[in-house]
Amino acid sequence: MLLVGLTGGMACGKSFVADALREHGCRVIEADDVGREVMQPNGEAYAQVVEAFGGGILDENGLIDRPKLAAMVFGDPSRLDRLNAIVHPAVRRRALREFDEIRARYPQAVVVYVAAILIEAGAWREMDKIIVVTCDREQQIARAMHRPGAIETSVLARLESQMPVEQKRTFADYVIDTSGTKEDTLRQTALVYEELRRLAR
Repeated sequence: MLLVGLTGGMACGKSFVADALREHGCRVIEADDVGREVMQPNGEAYAQVVEAFGGGILDENGLIDRPKLAAMVFGDPSRLDRLNAIVHPAVRRRALREFDEIRARYPQAVVVYVAAILIEAGAWREMDKIIVVTCDREQQIARAMHRPGAIETSVLARLESQMPVEQKRTFADYVIDTSGTKEDTLRQTALVYEELRRLAR
């Protein structure tokens, strides 16, 4: 099995590239999805997150209101660090279990783990290869502002909290630049996939 980390800044096009790799046959695991699972009431991080940030982050069903929690921590480095210290180890443990299950069943699989803070969290060390998806900052902001409910101050705060894309590129085995057309991004992605498929065999 080949384990590939896919990362990049907010709104750089990670999901678009991940979907393309899935279409090629890769098994894609999204860190955001794993994060949602560990913060469910029966999840590994739920009790600690509620204890750390208070019952005010819960909705009427007792679920963690992720947008409310995000608004609380982004722009406040100490709170963000506290949240990450709870959630990231739980996400990593659950993701590693998923990797092991796939490895046992599909030893020649290409598994793509999509995580915005793959490098910051140190999870890049567990990957066989790293793909960094990039575009320029102006495009990041413009794309992020098209998302439902986007607020410019929140977008900028989140960008500031992330490692600059230029720095992430130094960790990359492959860089996919999404600044151009979708067709160009798909062309780059197909080339990377062919190399990953070859390595996995």
